[in-house]
Amino acid sequence: MSVPAPAPQGAAPPGQPKKAATAAWIGSALEYYDFFIYGSAAALIFPEVFFDESDPATATLLSLATFGVAYAARPVGAVLLGHIGDRMGRKKIMVFTLILMGVSTFLIGCLPTRDQVGTLAPVLLVLCRILQGISAAGEQASANSMTLEHAPPHKRGFFTSFTLSGTQGGQLIATLVFLPVAALPEEHLLSWGWRVPFWLSVVVAVVGYVIRRKLDETPAFAQQAATRGVAKMPLAVLARDHWADVLRVVAGALIASVSTIFTVWALAYATSDSVGMSRTAMLWVGALANVVALAAIPLWATLSDRIGRRPVYLIGAVGSAVTMFLYLWAISTGSYALTFLTGIIAFGVVYSAANGVWPAFYGEMFSTRVRLSGVAIGTQIGFAVAGFAVTFAARIAGPDGDDWFAVALFTAALCVPPVIAALSARETHRVPTEELGERARGDAARPETVTA
Repeated sequence: MSVPAPAPQGAAPPGQPKKAATAAWIGSALEYYDFFIYGSAAALIFPEVFFDESDPATATLLSLATFGVAYAARPVGAVLLGHIGDRMGRKKIMVFTLILMGVSTFLIGCLPTRDQVGTLAPVLLVLCRILQGISAAGEQASANSMTLEHAPPHKRGFFTSFTLSGTQGGQLIATLVFLPVAALPEEHLLSWGWRVPFWLSVVVAVVGYVIRRKLDETPAFAQQAATRGVAKMPLAVLARDHWADVLRVVAGALIASVSTIFTVWALAYATSDSVGMSRTAMLWVGALANVVALAAIPLWATLSDRIGRRPVYLIGAVGSAVTMFLYLWAISTGSYALTFLTGIIAFGVVYSAANGVWPAFYGEMFSTRVRLSGVAIGTQIGFAVAGFAVTFAARIAGPDGDDWFAVALFTAALCVPPVIAALSARETHRVPTEELGERARGDAARPETVTA
């Protein structure tokens, strides 16, 4: 009896692409629920709980800086987790990052305040935030590699977009959880109310573990390990064969500055004394924008499967630079109607074009044996800058924190490198999965592998 030939690299059994996409969506949503509740708390709660209340401006600046600390830790996590993921597989990293995020977020909810232990409180907060950053460094890259390598070649954009729509779902859940918390009386909010969303991360970790442990390893990685072998030193391969693409991903990842400015700085600005908008209303702006993004992301990604990654990504990058001016201007007027309208357009629709297509766009730049490392390292270096964009924005906004035009100009400037990266990149939406990252490089013939 003849033995069936093995499936081509990247081909998955029926149902596996949907299963991988679903696992990526749910896992990313749960993971980024943890990550984004910190952003809301850093803007609304932590300045009064962990920092010196006698100097509100400095307390807010320091609180926003702790938001950026996780982004600084992400490149370190990307190097470590990317190496392990390209050596041992995507699934192991996906499970590990979820557990680490759940534990570190739960611990934040248990931390003592500044009034209880003094300066030890913000130190412990920073340590937990670093663990969150390490976790997030491997989350998107592993989920992205998993879905891309399971997806049909002509639908890679659509299937990989589930990773990013999952992050939007996580942000939406985080916002909805914070709505009743933010509505609590000040006394309850600052004593125990803010802790509840962080404690819920126990549920996040358990549910995510159950989902992800049942997912199969990708056929592309399994075949790579069985035939050509895995890279002994993925970093060396990246430095030699993919350095230009890593730089493109670093530059492209700066587009995440739009998200951090929208999510954190704009929230702090709108609810400051200079504008005076309500916390609840601004949280609803984020919630509705994310609802729209959940629909927009797969639509933009599907369009990229037809016309290419570059044009869709450029729409998002250039459009975000323009619409950030409109959104921050709307906030400065104090008009809720304008703020809701421009927020939904800027973040829900326009930013989703770049956000929805980058998982496929970046992942297709690399071969299977270094894909997780390449995407993780490139994105996390760029995201590190994006994370501290909030801190820079707080400085640029001036002593009163109300120079929204300067912040919008700063955000637009950070959209320029992503545009350059996209214009210089190859179009890959029609390249077969097994040939991604290997054309004109001869990766398959390189000796730096060890057979698994």
